[in-house]
Amino acid sequence: MSLPSEVPASSTPEPVTDVDTGERPDERAPVDPARRRRALIVLGLVAVSVVVADQLTKFWIVTSIKPRMESGEGPIVLLGGFLKITYTENTGASFSIGAGYTWIFTIIAVIVAIVILRSARRLGSIGWAVAFGGLLGGSLGNLIDRIVREPSPGLGYVVDWIQLPNFAVFNIADSAIVCSAILMVLLSLRGVDFSGPRLAP
Repeated sequence: MSLPSEVPASSTPEPVTDVDTGERPDERAPVDPARRRRALIVLGLVAVSVVVADQLTKFWIVTSIKPRMESGEGPIVLLGGFLKITYTENTGASFSIGAGYTWIFTIIAVIVAIVILRSARRLGSIGWAVAFGGLLGGSLGNLIDRIVREPSPGLGYVVDWIQLPNFAVFNIADSAIVCSAILMVLLSLRGVDFSGPRLAP
């Protein structure tokens, strides 16, 4: 009685998996160039809008509200005391976290900006573009403060001016960072691809 012959191993090599993305080359499909351009435009517009709004409001706070606070007149009270427009010099991170470690948060803001700009090359989702634009704009808005304000570049304070009951004083850049983080979580939960819809192979 003859033994069954062994089935020869296949000579076809297994597809190699990309160690960075976890994808196989044959599973990839190109991102729509037009969609990528639109996503980059949205990212840029959102980031610029956040920076401009943040810096303009801070300029108004420094020129109008700071003298008011120094004179003892106090903050502007709105909505029956629910919202106060005030002036605070924050040497920490968003919402006055980590005061006294300004240089660390300056480095973190620079790193965040670099990572976003590098990741933008693969961006194709409008939703992710809005989220990354808000995060980039918020990081740059506070980074500008740390660079141009006293006592020295990289160690400057951030101007905070929005005060709510039982909450830390913050600014528009802080709000953009938080809203962007929430949007990222929602996009991830919904399974929205960072690169957006891909073209059929």
